[in-house]
Amino acid sequence: MKFIFSAHQFLWTDCWTDGSLPILESARELGLDGMEVSLGDDVLFDAAALKKGAEDLRMELTVGPGNVWPMECDVSSDDAEQRRLGIAWHRRMIGRCVEIGAVAYCGAIYGHPGRVLRRRRPPDEFLRVSEKLRELAEFAAQCGVKLVIEPMSRFRTHVVNTTEQAMNLIGAAEHPNLFINFDTYHMMTEERNYAAAIRRAAPRFFGVHACENDRGVPGGGLVPWKDVFAALRETQSVSRVMLETYNTSGDFGFSRGVFQNVCPDPAAFVRTGLHFLRSHAA
Repeated sequence: MKFIFSAHQFLWTDCWTDGSLPILESARELGLDGMEVSLGDDVLFDAAALKKGAEDLRMELTVGPGNVWPMECDVSSDDAEQRRLGIAWHRRMIGRCVEIGAVAYCGAIYGHPGRVLRRRRPPDEFLRVSEKLRELAEFAAQCGVKLVIEPMSRFRTHVVNTTEQAMNLIGAAEHPNLFINFDTYHMMTEERNYAAAIRRAAPRFFGVHACENDRGVPGGGLVPWKDVFAALRETQSVSRVMLETYNTSGDFGFSRGVFQNVCPDPAAFVRTGLHFLRSHAA
């Protein structure tokens, strides 16, 4: 088993710019192998410069749609026009993945984080989401980018909360370019058995976002890390483990609903978290 340890840009900054390139160097110096960059309509930077910077440092890039993502761009929407806008928006983000050399486009692509419809699922919702994911997975495959969905808690989405729902959706989409990324924070709400959830997703496993139940540095919380790593060793030949939280040295973390000071110093977060995770991966 090979572990690729990486981190999300949100440990450092809310919006990637050309001035963010030194973050890659810091991450590499801290012992990380990759970085997840967040895209959105408010994110502008020189794609060629980021791609070269990552290649020079031998850092793997992944992408998530974590910045400005219009609410009307939602492939799960009841409205056909919003579903069309969702497809167009995600295709554009996947195109940017190609520009920077990212290996995967990861997130709650099946819906829109922040839209939680408190109702019984309409009979056609599952079908239309699977159809749209199939369309996006095919487009991403043609671009050489993996399409990765991440189950999120009931407080962020009503579409996919559990591993079972994610695997059922992937099964309905019937496309080989669909994978699953876990998040140990969201799993705390939705899964009763971390190891069983990871093992169930093994055929389509991509990686895991790693933080504690309070979004703090891994270790000392409620996440059963021993069970997590036991299951990870049984998934694929490569397992991506990404440190993820929001920087709380300023207002960013609070703007994302994190009201504890969980990451005032990204370097300290990475050092502590990486040491802990590597001890379980050994």
